[in-house]
Amino acid sequence: MTQMTNIIDYSCNYSKRIFTIAIDIGGSLAKVVFSPLDSNKLIFETVETERIHEFIALLHSIVKQYNYNDYKSTQIIGTGGGAFKFYELIQNEFPNIKSLSRFDEMECLIKGLNMVIHEIPDEIFTYNDQSGIQNIVLPHAPPEEDVIYPYLLVNIGSGVSILKADSPNSFKRIGGSSLGGGTLWGLLSLITGARNYDEMLDWAQKGDNTKVDMLVGDIYGSDYNNIGLKSTNIASSFAKVFQKRSIDNTKENEDDTTISLTTSTEDIKERKSDRFNNADICKSLLYAISNNIGQVAYLQAKIHNVQNIYFGGSYIRGHLTTMNTLSYAINFWSEGTKQAFFLKHEGYLGAMGAFLSVVE
Repeated sequence: MTQMTNIIDYSCNYSKRIFTIAIDIGGSLAKVVFSPLDSNKLIFETVETERIHEFIALLHSIVKQYNYNDYKSTQIIGTGGGAFKFYELIQNEFPNIKSLSRFDEMECLIKGLNMVIHEIPDEIFTYNDQSGIQNIVLPHAPPEEDVIYPYLLVNIGSGVSILKADSPNSFKRIGGSSLGGGTLWGLLSLITGARNYDEMLDWAQKGDNTKVDMLVGDIYGSDYNNIGLKSTNIASSFAKVFQKRSIDNTKENEDDTTISLTTSTEDIKERKSDRFNNADICKSLLYAISNNIGQVAYLQAKIHNVQNIYFGGSYIRGHLTTMNTLSYAINFWSEGTKQAFFLKHEGYLGAMGAFLSVVE
């Protein structure tokens, strides 16, 4: 994935004497948020974590371009696991900066989400294939009567963390899953040979999962009305792969009395490409992971009696199929009683929270 940059206007009411760079280094992506001197803008940038030295070079270029190469008046505020894992590397690379600090990841996520909800216009929206993107404006209320609480934040990065916030300063992690963006990325890299996450998402947008997934209609020939399942609902992810392999193996055994016990890599690639294409595989696995996350999020919302569910993290990346799947899962399992919300800067909540921890 190439470096990504995004800019928004924001009223920064803090001292400009210290140039602040906030970083959030996750398992897959490293994010940066900063405000140029004498501006009311926030700039967001992203680099893959595996390219950590490229990320370090980006930080140096930010100091040079936006703070006149003055390291003594620069502070770096870190969060995420990588802020601890790469702490010594960053410390060695920036020996002359004013300070290098680290903040708790979950606290930064909530602080960042609270900020975008209250301060950034047109940040929150809903999405489904029928209605498209619908911007949401939340009603204002005094802080002690803030109507946004309680809410769930489902932060989807390499894994999934689910946080419940009852107030700006009261929250806890109530659950999560190891099946997240890293799972999708890893499995699709293994299966399709995709070079990066964005390529996988592009394939998924074009794919047809019905060629890979077994649907309710494949089993019943119609809807299963008694339990409210449409014929187009997925009954079993990837089940047609096994089904087709079984049929083909049977045919091969019938046509050839000699069965080879060894198969070359070239044969495997040829057979896979004949039956399933990468776009269909990507869409199927994207659906499987996203549906699972949506169901886990709904169950946590039900247990904790929460209506509003915000989805954040670098997994989504504004990808329409992903958002539609998460929305569908929440709507389906809650029977329309709970709502999935999305954020235009969903991947930067931690970095924004770290930024606010020192500039408020």
